[in-house]
Amino acid sequence: MSKTALLFAGQGAQSVGMGRDFAAAIPTAKAWFDRANAALGYDLAAICFNGSDAELTKTENAQPGIFLVSWVAFELLKERVPTLKFDATAGLSLGEFTALTAAGAMSFEDGLRIVRQRGRFMQEACDTTQGGMAAVIGLDEAPTREACAEAGVVLANLNCPGQLVISGAVDRIEKACELAKAKGARKAIPLPVAGAYHSPLMAGAQPKLAAELAKAKISAPRVPVISNVTAQPHTTPDQITARLVEQVTSSVRWEESIRHLLAHGFTRFIELGPGTALSGFMKRIDRSAQMLNVADVGSLEATVKALG
Repeated sequence: MSKTALLFAGQGAQSVGMGRDFAAAIPTAKAWFDRANAALGYDLAAICFNGSDAELTKTENAQPGIFLVSWVAFELLKERVPTLKFDATAGLSLGEFTALTAAGAMSFEDGLRIVRQRGRFMQEACDTTQGGMAAVIGLDEAPTREACAEAGVVLANLNCPGQLVISGAVDRIEKACELAKAKGARKAIPLPVAGAYHSPLMAGAQPKLAAELAKAKISAPRVPVISNVTAQPHTTPDQITARLVEQVTSSVRWEESIRHLLAHGFTRFIELGPGTALSGFMKRIDRSAQMLNVADVGSLEATVKALG
């Protein structure tokens, strides 16, 4: 019997207007956006729907905004497909919080509040360090790691074959890009990000995030949730907290996480939230997997139809 996993978008998926057609067309969606605004005490929905690109891209807005739009996509899919059964969840970086919330490990309000604070803490770490990231295209993991070691940066995201992301001090990222190209990378492109996510330069955010997580009630998830840090399912609530703190400076092992699910009989994946980056990664990991997504009203209708 085929198994279904829900996948939740990560930072970088944000775009102005995300979630707007949900709220305009579906009363349930508007109610979730209103609930989020009340929980946060400011109009996050307005930033998602009509904010400037610069405002939405700020880590403290992008992270809760993506969490919220992904959550609304999840709730609307459940509403339209009451028989929807999912057997695991996973999320890219920030998306791991949405994945845990969807699996019942924390409440919607706690998940949203923690992600908002996580974004703030990471922005503060960006502001006190001169960090950057770059995408390395068309080079295997081993030579990319060599380039990182030689330049003094780290491998931040292992997304899919041929697409890796490196992270570290800005001047060292430039050197790492040159080294990666010398080792055969097709491209090595600096990314327009505020800092060096998933690197030791984010360590300043960790104690603050730990304190924030300590205020929340974390429960054992109802279905397996794959950890970015280990590429294995989370276990106890204490371990979930520890891994989420560790995740801030650790590599995101996305390809390995998906391969874990594939090896355990998962054949259908539904990407929830803005963009289709995770669907793109899946094409490079296993083209035979069924990949659906819910990012707006059109893709919701298409996914509902595909689920029959």
